[in-house]
Amino acid sequence: MNSAFEHLLLRAESLLARLEVILPHAPTAPDWNASVAFRYRRRGSAGVLEPVRHVATIRLADLKEVDAQKERLLRNTEQFVAGRGANNVLLTGARGTGKSSLIKACLNEFSGRGLRLIEVDKGDLVDLPDLVDLVADRSERFIVFCDDLSFDEGEPGYKALKSMLDGSIAQASDNVLIYATSNRRHLLPEYMKENLTYQHTEDGEVHPGEVVEEKISLSERFGLWVSFYPFTQDEYLAIVAQWLRSFGVPEDAIVAARQESLVWALERGSRSGRVAYQFARDYAGRHGG
Repeated sequence: MNSAFEHLLLRAESLLARLEVILPHAPTAPDWNASVAFRYRRRGSAGVLEPVRHVATIRLADLKEVDAQKERLLRNTEQFVAGRGANNVLLTGARGTGKSSLIKACLNEFSGRGLRLIEVDKGDLVDLPDLVDLVADRSERFIVFCDDLSFDEGEPGYKALKSMLDGSIAQASDNVLIYATSNRRHLLPEYMKENLTYQHTEDGEVHPGEVVEEKISLSERFGLWVSFYPFTQDEYLAIVAQWLRSFGVPEDAIVAARQESLVWALERGSRSGRVAYQFARDYAGRHGG
């Protein structure tokens, strides 16, 4: 009898060991002194916070032609770091206009006052409640950063993010905010056929259908929207000049580079801040900057 019981116990222990490998594990705390920025990654069944060894050094002064957007995000982040009321933020608009760079610059601005950043891919947003629990008792203030965020229908991360933003039972603690960037204002794909679901009342009002309402509902849960727009030619040239100066290119060479920078943008079909930076980096490298 004892032998049969011991055999059963061994089998149960073996089964539990296999289940522990399969079942998801809550993330473990990293060395919080190793960096001011961390990446959340899944490693098998466990979530891991990896310190970012080389944090982007971009500063607010490096970002030109986005003064209005900079002021709004800076004010919100300042309030958050100071322990005052602040909102989750959705930064939307044209590609390459500085959405992600602005968040990184805010991190550098406030990291000395305890601001930290955790970058999370959209596929790992299902673990958001565990991440919030992990940092809830820390004295630092944490921005959960989701870059280039958009969802397809039925993705699990969508519901997790919506629940967290909605102030549900799994809401974020006071020391956590979510900052997300996206090229889609409503974060979900929109189709022409969905326009047919709008209802027109007799008094002329227009009401979106259920499908459209659902797509709007996630972005509406962000308390602050910051919109970015394509740059004009003059704005693009100003950004090029700023980056060339940062690479040590003299003023006379900056003036001479104007036409070449416009051709560079034309070839890429975009006058974005990213294209301006890429041109300046190439130009400075070719001219010894």
